[in-house]
Amino acid sequence: MEYSKHSFSELSVEARVASHSPERGIAEHHAVLQCLDLRMPFAQQLASMRQAVARLAALLPKARPVFARYFVSDAANQAQGLSDGWECAVSVVQQPPLNGAKLALWIYYQEEARPVRSGSMWMVEHGSCRHYWLGSACVPGADSYKATYDMLDDYARQLGDMGMNLADNCMRTWFFVRDVDVNYRGVVEGRNRLFDRHGLTADTHYIASTGIGGVPARPDVAVLMDAYAVGGIKPEQVKYLHAPSHLNPTHEYGVAFERGTAVDYPDRRHVFISGTASINNRGEVEHPGDIVRQTARMLENVEALLADAECGWRDVAHCIVYLRDTADYTVVSEIFAERLPDMPRVITLAPVCRPGWLVEVECMAIKAIHNA
Repeated sequence: MEYSKHSFSELSVEARVASHSPERGIAEHHAVLQCLDLRMPFAQQLASMRQAVARLAALLPKARPVFARYFVSDAANQAQGLSDGWECAVSVVQQPPLNGAKLALWIYYQEEARPVRSGSMWMVEHGSCRHYWLGSACVPGADSYKATYDMLDDYARQLGDMGMNLADNCMRTWFFVRDVDVNYRGVVEGRNRLFDRHGLTADTHYIASTGIGGVPARPDVAVLMDAYAVGGIKPEQVKYLHAPSHLNPTHEYGVAFERGTAVDYPDRRHVFISGTASINNRGEVEHPGDIVRQTARMLENVEALLADAECGWRDVAHCIVYLRDTADYTVVSEIFAERLPDMPRVITLAPVCRPGWLVEVECMAIKAIHNA
């Protein structure tokens, strides 16, 4: 992975970019953009961000966005119009960037990509595979249990309409939960019921996922969902990651997601690491109340999952860090700056699904491989 930093000083925006650029095949880039002038009002920060995106596009002339996510500080007042002008799936969630800005942005670029709308999703075709991205799906007016079940049910129906299914084709989900300490149980129970109906069980497999605190723009929405699926994939191309020396199967404490998933293509491996916290292989919180030791154990767990996919930190394209307490930002930011100084990342305010966990991280890695 090649890392670069672009400081658009006149815009007060910094972009960190990770690039996987093989000699043959398409290049991929992950960019995280953050505003640096914290005194600017939201409209000005957004205008600067959009100009920085245009500047970045000029630096990556062959690349097109296939997915983008805005992290905003006040979704009710800021979300309107954020998806305008994008020709890809866009997610918007209130998870305030903890550098003090009003928004941050993660963009996933691929070269030779031509996203086209497919129902509520956007599809990108590469070779024999079709990649489907869904952003900010929701069911207004429902509690977290019904919203989760109905969103997944509708998503499974859409996949079925395109010759796919939830178990074989969905590689990654994200659930952003309003008041996660109250509503996460409904997400778990709705997902468990829906998965059981579709043959996703402890005896088969689940889906890599993050379930985390996040506030939707609409006050009548309890849960937002993003998702990623691949059409044309074969079972032997997919491996589920476990790292049993560090982590236990999630079903042992009543939830249904994979710790991570690796997907092999002829020339590369995509690795999706689910939201990972300071947990041991008995499902217990490690180092309660200690943000430094929890961050260290969290990173150790991620490293073990990456190793299960024959990857390491130098293969990671971006990471998203979630904190329960804003007061922990400085220490966690310093740890990441020391351990992973060049990696594109954003640190947000987003309570983890278990109160004892102070910090969680997710990431995606890309590694060159050679399959016949």
